[in-house]
This record gives sequence, structure tokens and C-alpha cells, in this order.
Amino acid sequence: MENNTSNARQVLALKYRPKRFEDLIGQDSISTTLSLALDTNRLSHAYLLSGLRGSGKTSTARIMAKALVCENAPTSKPCEVCQSCVSANENRHLDIIEMDAASNRGIDDIKDLIEHTKYKPTSALYKVFIIDEVHMLTTQAFNALLKTLEEPPVFVKFILATTDPLKLPATILSRTQHFRFKKISDKNIVHHLSHILNLENIEFETAALDILTRAGKGSLRDTLTLMDQAIIYSKGIITASLVTEMLGMIDPVFMDKIFDSILKKEDIQPIVELLESYEIGQVLDEISIYLKQKMLLKDIKFELYLFDRFIRIIADSKQLLNMNSDSMFVLILTLSKMSEAVNIKTIDEVIEQVEKTEVIRQKKEAVSSQAESKIKVPAQEIQEDPVKNEIIVEDEKQVKFKKLISVIYEKSYELGECFEKSFTFSSYENNVLKINSAAEGECKAKLYKNFAHIKMFVAEVYGLDTQLDFEKIKKEPNKDMARIINPTVPVVEKKEYEKPLEDNCEQLTSCVASMSNVSNPTPAQQDLDMNDVLNSKMTSTALKLFQSPSAPRIKSKL
Repeated sequence: MENNTSNARQVLALKYRPKRFEDLIGQDSISTTLSLALDTNRLSHAYLLSGLRGSGKTSTARIMAKALVCENAPTSKPCEVCQSCVSANENRHLDIIEMDAASNRGIDDIKDLIEHTKYKPTSALYKVFIIDEVHMLTTQAFNALLKTLEEPPVFVKFILATTDPLKLPATILSRTQHFRFKKISDKNIVHHLSHILNLENIEFETAALDILTRAGKGSLRDTLTLMDQAIIYSKGIITASLVTEMLGMIDPVFMDKIFDSILKKEDIQPIVELLESYEIGQVLDEISIYLKQKMLLKDIKFELYLFDRFIRIIADSKQLLNMNSDSMFVLILTLSKMSEAVNIKTIDEVIEQVEKTEVIRQKKEAVSSQAESKIKVPAQEIQEDPVKNEIIVEDEKQVKFKKLISVIYEKSYELGECFEKSFTFSSYENNVLKINSAAEGECKAKLYKNFAHIKMFVAEVYGLDTQLDFEKIKKEPNKDMARIINPTVPVVEKKEYEKPLEDNCEQLTSCVASMSNVSNPTPAQQDLDMNDVLNSKMTSTALKLFQSPSAPRIKSKL
């Protein structure tokens, strides 16, 4: 009765501790090797067990010790009913000596242990020494243990356990059989948790066990400790929402809402306000785990390239946190970059867009070539139809220009407003778009800064080969917004055929009237002779100014 009461009061990690090799979770290769060694009596004098905390090292050491002290020893399946097995299960067997090297790490403690090796076991076949956390021993203690560990008495077995085998001297490693315990998989832990909860008659959700397993990080003991806490907190029914609330993690339902807002490019301000109470590093880790699960499930909401973009963004955010950046700023930046990454086009989409633009350009060239190859119309129609065709062509060009303005408005309203206010359509011929510019002040600076974007929009509307030609004009008064002016077709009045202007000239070399025909000509209209110019008073005065008064003389220095 007292034994049942003590078992009921035990925590789950101790109550359901493995007592046989078959009960070990996730360490099949190690349990199989040790079982075969016991059954075939091919035992080593020293074993080293290393691995993550809570992976089963100490439990394996105790099972191995019980198998060596059982009345049927050595055996891989202790009887569990003999006095030795019962004493081993209660940790009171005289021939099983367990020492914690973290608290007994000096050379004096090792001397006492070596002294115990000189005496034969009291009732069992072997005397087993279990040294836990052996890497905590001092260098002097290791040196004192070397000789005994290398050549112990026949009835002595050493089982060493550690979480950090790299801290052990090479001389210790070379004298032991080393078994490396691997991390227990999440699937095995969830299965073990569900088995324990069924034995305890406690209701649970599988999603809650997944969260507990993830929080345990591969340690079965840590996970069982968290499950003990969850049983108390949830009052008998373990749900995912209660577990996340207990651990301070993000509820999976809320995580779905976060990514729904990101994929739909909704406002992230409400999400930021709800995440203020969480640690940002933990939020980034949970986002990574969420994306990993969605990737494994092949969720149709996420394209493959989105996973790559989101993980890169998370990595950059963690780097900012390591640089002691403001945590809320990092969170806002992360969510904003994720929302923007949804709209970035992939390489395939860009190639497809370029191909479509090329096809449209080729179609336009084909239509224009067909129009040029048509048969010429009669002379009477030539005088009227070109004007109509010109109006139609100009209208189409104006429609394209209006489309260009609307495209710029869609990308940036401020840029579109400056473009429409400052630019008017002039002409579009031979892939050259001529624009009248009246840009001033801030609009001029904004248009200059975004000129590369404007060229991209022009290429999208008019074609990749289109070039821009701007002509500076003065801004018309009382007009806030520039507009496209419909060209007017000049009406030519029909006049009678007139003689050319050359016929009115009186057989002169030009149509300029002769100066000699003017009565009383002025001095400016009179023809001058070259000699009169050279002999004029003004010319002689100019020559005197340039003449030297005396010829230059060269004097010798001798």
C-alpha cells in the first residue's frame, strides 16, 4: 500500500523510467548491441555512454548494472523477481555503486572508488561502478583512474556517462567502448507521451503533444516534465491552446491568421500589437517551425519560392537581433518584408512578361508592314484620307499615353500626379516618344529620381525599343494639370493656281530688289569699290595703330 502511494506521488519521468532494454525510446542500436553482448558473454570492462540530456544514458547504465547483478547474470532480460533485481530497481544494491562526478570530482573521491575495487562483490557476480557526468572530474582524478580503468579486476565493470565526451582525455576514450546516444525523434516522443496519457486516463489533443515535444527539444525527460506541468495547468484535458498559453508560445490558429494577413497584404499593425508580449527571438523560431510544417504538408497557399524568401528574411532578422537592434523594429521589419516578398515576381514570370511584350511588338510591326504594302488610292482620295488617318493614328497614340499615365498612377500615386502635371504628349514616331516637359520644383526632382522606373513603364506600354525625347516648354498659366491636347487638322482653303514667286522676279539672281534701282540711295545702299575701302581714313588710322614706331634692335650681351 505504501509502495503504491509512493509511486502515485512520483513525477512521470521517474514513474515511467525504462527498466528493460526493450523500454528504451529511440536507441534501438544501443539496446540491441548491449543485449547481444550480455547474451553471448562478450563483455567489456568499461563502457562510455554519451549523448543529449534526457536521451536515456543513466537509465541504460542502471539496466546494464541490473543485468550484471541478476541471479541469472549475465542476461539481457533480468528476471525482476530475485532479490538482486528488486534491490537494483530500488537503487539500494550493495554491488552497484553510483557516483556523481559533478559533486565528487576530486582525486580523493577517485582514491576511495579505487579502494572499493579491491573487494569482491557481496552477493552478485560483478561489482558495477556507475560514474555520471564523468567529464566533470579533474585532471588529477582522471590520471588516478587510468590504471584501474585499463586493467580492473575481473569482477569489476565501469559504466561512465557524460553529455560532453569531447572534454574527456583521449586516454580515457581509448580504454572504453563508446556508445553515442542520438536525439530521440519527435514521432517516438509523441507516441510515448500518448501511451503514458492513456495509462493515466487523461484526455489530450495530438497538436498539444506536438507542441510539448517541440518545446522539449529532443529530451524525453524534459518533455515529460513539461507534460506534468500541462496536466496540472489544463485540469485534466490537455489542449493546444492551453499548452501554448502555459509555455508562452504562439497559438497555431493565430499563426495561421498572421500568414493569412501576410499573403493578402493586409495591415500588420494589429498583429504587431498582439505580438508585443512575446519574445521576438521565440517568435522567429516559431515562424520557422510553422513554415517547415507547411512545407512538409505541401500547403497550397505557399509557393516553393516563398519558403526560400521567408527563411532568408528570418535569418536576416536574427542577425539584427544579435546586433542588439530594437526587438519591435525587427518584428515590424520582418513582417513588412514578408508581405512585400509575396508580390515580387519570379524569374519565370519576368521571362513570360518579356515574351508577351515581344509578341505584341512583332504583331504591331506585321500590321504596319501590311498597311504599307497596300495599293495606292487615286489622287483625289490622297488629298482627304491622309488627314483622317493621321487623326486616327494620333488618337491611338494619345490613348497609349493615357494608359502610360494610368500605369504610373497604379504603381505610385505621387509619381503619377507629378508626371501628369509636368508632361504632355507631343508625338510618337519611329519608336521615339516626344514629350513636352514643364517640370518644376519638387516634381522635377521626383521625376528625375524615378526616371529609371518611368523608362520601365514606357517600355511596358510602348515597347522595349522606345526612346524618350523631352522638350522643355514654359508652363501654361492657370493650368494645374497637364493634359493631352487633341491635334487639330488645319483647314486649307482652296485657291486658284498661282504663279511661282520666281516668275515675279525681274530676271535677277535672287528675289531681292536691286539697290541700284533705288532713287537717292543712302551711303549704306551704295556699292563701294575695294580701293575706296583701302584708301579710306578709317583704314589708314587702323594701320598706324599696328605699326611699330621703330624697328626692333638686338643687343649683344658681350
